[in-house]
Amino acid sequence: MARLTEYDERQAAGRLRVAITAFRWAVHAGIVPRPDCAGPAWSRAAVEAMDRGAVEAGMPSDPLSGRQAADRIAEALGTPNVPGEPSAVTAFVVRRFTAAGLLTELSANPDGSLVHPSQVAEVCARPDLAELVAGASPLGPDQAAARLGVRRSDWDHMVRLKWITPAEWREVQFGTSRAGAVNVPMYRVADVDALPAAHPEVDWPALRAAGKGRRSPLAEVAN
Repeated sequence: MARLTEYDERQAAGRLRVAITAFRWAVHAGIVPRPDCAGPAWSRAAVEAMDRGAVEAGMPSDPLSGRQAADRIAEALGTPNVPGEPSAVTAFVVRRFTAAGLLTELSANPDGSLVHPSQVAEVCARPDLAELVAGASPLGPDQAAARLGVRRSDWDHMVRLKWITPAEWREVQFGTSRAGAVNVPMYRVADVDALPAAHPEVDWPALRAAGKGRRSPLAEVAN
């Protein structure tokens, strides 16, 4: 069999006989060099020069799932992580931390997260952890409108105007049938809270005082 001349990340991890998550962390941490070939990929010489022991030492334990990371963050805050409770820390928060660069995503699965335990520990030790979690927590459209003190129709106009975009979409199931499942946009608390300052041209007190059935003041604002 012909020997490979270039290796993608899975092939390189297989050549080193290490877990793919450990290899991805090693790339992030600089334990192994960045790809030196297009693809991205590594040359055979680059892979042969990699230190398997150093890669394994970079991740001496299994990565944490998003749920496990959320539980550790909740534990650091001193709040029990009970699903559905307002104080619960969710995997949504973990994904927002990853998007912000506080954590490194080690999974290639778009529906799941894997993160390094030591990075989670570093996040948990931050003095501003509570503030970070609060800002990264999810709000649905109705919750976002209520937080701003406006009607849902006013919120829908803000979305139409692209003043805010969802951080992600979540499937919500109504009833027991998958036929009743819908995708609901989820927004970061911090992004919602930033809207009034980002749009000082809006008369926010008047918008919040708009009564039921009254046309939204934002209805005539063009994209």
